[in-house]
Amino acid sequence: MSDVDKIPEPGAARPLQASNAWGVLVLLFAANAFNFYDRSIPAILNESIKEEFQVSDTAIGLLSASFTVIYALCGIPLGIAADRMSRGRIMGAGLAVWSLLTAATGAAWSFTSLILIRLGVGVGEASYAPAANSMIADLFPANKRARAFGVFQMGLPVGLITAYFSVGAIATAFDSWRAPFFLAAVPGIVLAIAFFLVKEPLRGASEVTQVKAERVRNPMRRILSVRTMWWLIVAGIGANVAAYSVNTFMVPMFMRYFGLKLTGASVLVGIVVGVGGLIGLLLGGWLADRADAKSASARVTVGAIAVLIAAPLTLWALTLGTSDVALFVVVFSVAWTLQYLYYTSAYPTIADVVEPRLRSTAVAVFFAAFYLLGGGLGPVIVGMISDHFAASAQADGLSEKAALALGLRDSLLWVVPTSLVISAIGLFGASRTVTRDNAAMRAQLTAAAA
Repeated sequence: MSDVDKIPEPGAARPLQASNAWGVLVLLFAANAFNFYDRSIPAILNESIKEEFQVSDTAIGLLSASFTVIYALCGIPLGIAADRMSRGRIMGAGLAVWSLLTAATGAAWSFTSLILIRLGVGVGEASYAPAANSMIADLFPANKRARAFGVFQMGLPVGLITAYFSVGAIATAFDSWRAPFFLAAVPGIVLAIAFFLVKEPLRGASEVTQVKAERVRNPMRRILSVRTMWWLIVAGIGANVAAYSVNTFMVPMFMRYFGLKLTGASVLVGIVVGVGGLIGLLLGGWLADRADAKSASARVTVGAIAVLIAAPLTLWALTLGTSDVALFVVVFSVAWTLQYLYYTSAYPTIADVVEPRLRSTAVAVFFAAFYLLGGGLGPVIVGMISDHFAASAQADGLSEKAALALGLRDSLLWVVPTSLVISAIGLFGASRTVTRDNAAMRAQLTAAAA
């Protein structure tokens, strides 16, 4: 048994928060920010990639989906490994792999090679989230986890803001869409080294009840027997259809529909999905912890209400005219701020209903489901609908440029609000089962300790 798997003797003092908790959380946040910086680069440069390789919106959706699908499939075995091996080493190795392949993306010689390299990046990135989420649950006690997960998830909007504010400018400065990929590899190598030096918390160190060290038999069956997990998966599918559709196609929409250049379009999208997300996670973490003081179900309900309100706001924004770009940014930013409360509600809930020995695997299962059925399908569906609407618009006499703009806008109009409603339904469902499943998890831990 490794040092990270050792469990204190019965009756020994058990600190509920690790002494290095905040230091490790900062490192986890930084790597998460880089994670989303890297995966956002192709989305920002999609119009340039589409032009060079002469591909359709459906193909652009497949580029995003290919990364997401391999990310989801590899996440399960890597999540199981993170429940049995050093999480720091797994994350460090993954960072090194995806950073080197990010640099290789800039050397792609065809659209097929671009997809194949991004598949490799997806394998590397799949090692990160299950291990990171499991480690956070061991660093912080239950009443502080929502805030800790909120800080960790701030890596998402910070990574997006950094990417959307810099990638377009870098590509313009170097007059090449390839340059950002080369530059993005450097910080990942530095972070990879840092993870090999991390002192990990004990598994279950933040739990009041002692956690057994033995491996769990039939881990997948145990995880999928928790009803709350199924509701969270529904919420995740809806949230990720919306998020990946927006992240993949919002820069192209600003360029086509509102007529902006790459740098301006990427900055405005950074404000919409990045700044709004940063506010949403800070606000969401605070609200979720306050709600958790009442009950675990209250925390999930807060997220459900926020996401439900976000749906009609995105619908309104996507019906605005081509001259209403400023109003679009304001309305969609408010909607995306509310949408981010999904993260501070759903992610901590996994730790509420799944015992410590299975949390990396549970996160991997959660991610696999919503990435395959949400993040993977979302961009493909939007791309296909966009191509269909654009072809119909051209058949009705619109120019190719106007048809491409209208087709993409209408596709997002159909997909994004609908998927947010699905996410809200999943969160409302989880709010009805989380209290019972939390009690069952605690009973299991107590029985095991006895």
